[in-house]
Amino acid sequence: MEIYFSVVQRKVVSPSDFTDLTQVGDRLRGFEDRDNATAQPFQRKFTTSDLDDLLARLDRHTADHQEKSSAEPAA
Repeated sequence: MEIYFSVVQRKVVSPSDFTDLTQVGDRLRGFEDRDNATAQPFQRKFTTSDLDDLLARLDRHTADHQEKSSAEPAA
């Protein structure tokens, strides 16, 4: 959903040169019609393996940071 809304923000509501809410609704409906006619699934490059690697790195970083914080003398 975040990807879709970022596309809407970039392609539909920017620039925000609307004079009333009716124009906003019309533009959103027009985009929805065009997008539904041509939509294709997003090609994801971030795999579950990539997520596992990222989480492991975050765990190591957090553990290293906690060890350094506990080893430092209190001020």
